[in-house]
Amino acid sequence: MNTLPNLSHAVDAARDDLIAFLQKMVQASSLPNHEHDVQNLIAQKLRSMGLEVEIVPSHFDDLRNHPAFGDDGFSPTERINVVGRWRGTGAGDGHSLILNGHVDVVPVGDLTLWDDSPWGAVIRDGKMFGRGSCDMKAGLCAGIFAVDVLQRLGYTPARDVLIESVIGEESGGIGTLTTIVKGYTADAVILLEPTRLELCPVQSGALTFRLTVTGRSIHAAMKPYGVSAIEKFALLLNAINQLSDERHRNFKHELYEDPNNIAPINIGTIRGGEWHSTVPEEVVAEGRMGVLPGESNEAVRNAFEAAIQLTAESDPWLSQHPPRVEWFEGQFESGQTPLDHPFLQKLGAVHQQVTGSAPVFRAVTYGSDMRLFTNHAKIPSTHYGPGDVGMAHAVNEFVPLDEVLTATKVVATMITEWCGK
Repeated sequence: MNTLPNLSHAVDAARDDLIAFLQKMVQASSLPNHEHDVQNLIAQKLRSMGLEVEIVPSHFDDLRNHPAFGDDGFSPTERINVVGRWRGTGAGDGHSLILNGHVDVVPVGDLTLWDDSPWGAVIRDGKMFGRGSCDMKAGLCAGIFAVDVLQRLGYTPARDVLIESVIGEESGGIGTLTTIVKGYTADAVILLEPTRLELCPVQSGALTFRLTVTGRSIHAAMKPYGVSAIEKFALLLNAINQLSDERHRNFKHELYEDPNNIAPINIGTIRGGEWHSTVPEEVVAEGRMGVLPGESNEAVRNAFEAAIQLTAESDPWLSQHPPRVEWFEGQFESGQTPLDHPFLQKLGAVHQQVTGSAPVFRAVTYGSDMRLFTNHAKIPSTHYGPGDVGMAHAVNEFVPLDEVLTATKVVATMITEWCGK
């Protein structure tokens, strides 16, 4: 490998600038529909680096006919993505590269559970705390500063490097889908998601569902003459858990750490009943149905609906009052890049060179924008970034700052090795 001399030292020298910028990113609250502040901050930074910067709005009317489109319930016209292009010289050999990261974050929940403000970007014990610090502003910041540091060293790639700061990943991938539909492409993609610096080129999918169960209300004192929708839902919940167990028993994949946690099914919300002394007449449950790698969304929906129907047919009430299944919002396909792809082999070698440790290849159990690149743009892709996904969406979310610096070094080195000079 022909890594630029002093690259590691140059990243270390930029540490204060990197951390200060990451703090600004975390302090810019970017809940869905409110990403403009952080996007404007990133656009300004990319312009200061001399990149060709484009503001790319996500308009549902431009996306509706795409098979991966899903209305995520947020603004159909007002959200924006930022794409910065570091144009290559076109000389010599090399491949183009996209560094992709999302700025939308999930709600913070109960503020009293946080040790500090979720938007404070407090630094303590070598970690930065705050909503979005781990998922995934730190990774995006590492990608930005990988380019920044290479520019400081006078390097120019032979092929283009694109930095994509997108919205809507948490709710279905509207931002990344926009960049694909608008024609932004490259020879490979690093999605800078939190992976503890492991290479994760395989992802499960996730489908959002709503299950409605009806009963018959009556005064609780007359319960035997009513039908509790909650108790009928309990029958269906048992069937759902059995389905999840069965699917995991019948599926094996070498990259998953836990064979019982590849594409789980989870009930996230339940609403049922109106009064403590009334037999409940309706339950509405919403949840997440995992998609196994290589499995189609249609096959997953069919399996779920069949399990619900089979259980309903065995119950006198439910057989006459069938539960209703709806699919809405995020409909994440699974996605994967072959482990022997030259892009993954190159990134693994770069990781080992920079860190001194052999690369670890894993699969992830969550849906992400990677499947849009692998399935629809046909671009080899992998997750790789700082932070532990176990801290994503959590109270007191944090990212280790040394890991952010290491990620910056690996990505910068990968640019020099993959994109040429």
